[in-house]
Amino acid sequence: MTLDSAAAPLDIDPLLDDRDTRIIVCCGSGGVGKTTTAAALGVRAAERGRKAVVLTIDPARRLAQSMGIDSLDNTPRRVKGVEGPGELHAMMLDMKRTFDEIVEAHADADRARAILENPFYQSLSAGFAGTQEYMAMEKLGQLRARDAWDLIIVDTPPSRSALDFLDAPKRLGSFLDGKFIRLLMAPAKMGGRAGMKFLNVGMSMMTGTLGKLLGGQFLRDVQTFVAAMDTMFGGFRTRADATYRLLQAPGTAFLVVAAPERDALREAAYFVRRLAAEEMPLAGLVLNRVHGSGAARLSAERARAAAENLEEGCMADRIRGNAGSGATAPDSSSPEASEPHGLHEAVEPPVAAEQASDADQTEKTPDTSDSRETPEAPRTPETSRTPGDIATDVSVSDTADAAASVTTVEQLTAGLLYLHAERMQVLARERRTRDRFTSLHPEVAVVEVGALPGDVHDLAGLRVIGERLASGTR
Repeated sequence: MTLDSAAAPLDIDPLLDDRDTRIIVCCGSGGVGKTTTAAALGVRAAERGRKAVVLTIDPARRLAQSMGIDSLDNTPRRVKGVEGPGELHAMMLDMKRTFDEIVEAHADADRARAILENPFYQSLSAGFAGTQEYMAMEKLGQLRARDAWDLIIVDTPPSRSALDFLDAPKRLGSFLDGKFIRLLMAPAKMGGRAGMKFLNVGMSMMTGTLGKLLGGQFLRDVQTFVAAMDTMFGGFRTRADATYRLLQAPGTAFLVVAAPERDALREAAYFVRRLAAEEMPLAGLVLNRVHGSGAARLSAERARAAAENLEEGCMADRIRGNAGSGATAPDSSSPEASEPHGLHEAVEPPVAAEQASDADQTEKTPDTSDSRETPEAPRTPETSRTPGDIATDVSVSDTADAAASVTTVEQLTAGLLYLHAERMQVLARERRTRDRFTSLHPEVAVVEVGALPGDVHDLAGLRVIGERLASGTR
């Protein structure tokens, strides 16, 4: 499909072939094919010679299934069946395991064990608000630092959560710089008896309020965690800031994925504005699952009018047929009236004559057969009809069947025309929605990917998506 002049085309292959492009981040609202897009980009990049890895932080398992991998975890796994000189690996973020790896890498054995066994840490690493997004930033930084892949493709959560992906470093900094954390960190920083004295004073001040709200044991777990993590907090902030700058660097490209629907494109527009505000490089918009038609020249109005004309024709034929089968006898001069009447007369007399002849024969001829024998069945009317009569019957039957067949074809054609009219209405609605987005953001390059008849569940399907991404055709 050719895009309107307001929307610049997005060229995917030059983006994948550019060796300076090291990170591609796919973001968008849920249910728009973002995970499939990320996987298809990975397959196409690998088959064009890149050594790529796809990182998903979406908990869905579709990525593993489409790539023929039993399961994905925190370790990149080689995808088999890739055709081409490159390589493709895939992994799924394990938030807790990533947090554990950070602790193990930046603390000695005793302190790492104390942190990993701390109840507050276990709760924090398992589901603390914002932890998943921050761990995704950490994992992205780890993959980039290893330099084992020349292209990293990140599949983010739905759009509003993907904004948390960008906000994670700032929110982590706010958490670490908060008054509560600074208060809990103070005893560890002071150390020795002074620290213990301060701890006793601080705990006595908090016991009246926080102790009742949170519980004394919880406060002690937090204090132990903060004391153990004190030397690591600066490293968290430093790495988060470094990864954030990495996302702003020229080697990174953001792809916003959306469906041609109002809500999805509204989310896409919101994210485009946010990326511009954060000065992050936007490559363009992937408009996924766009509908098309091979008969687009036939408008919805003309298709509906043709269907109505066919239906009116069928109704007229039925009305004429009912009028011809009424109680009033048709004109005897017409062939339609005379043919059945003559046929009826030609059949009945021979039958009656045969029945009478059989009765006379029974009376005159003695019965010499065994009484147990079944008497001969009477001859059917067809046995006495002439070949001309039978041919006339066949001709009448064929004519009736042909009329019924024509009516059925007309009804099917009308139904197909109605379906086409509905499809053209969908196309018009999608075009208006897309044009509204491109008019507001003419600077955003767009590529349209046609909807497939079924779900993508293997590498062959991902290749098809990759080809459509590259060509921008339906």
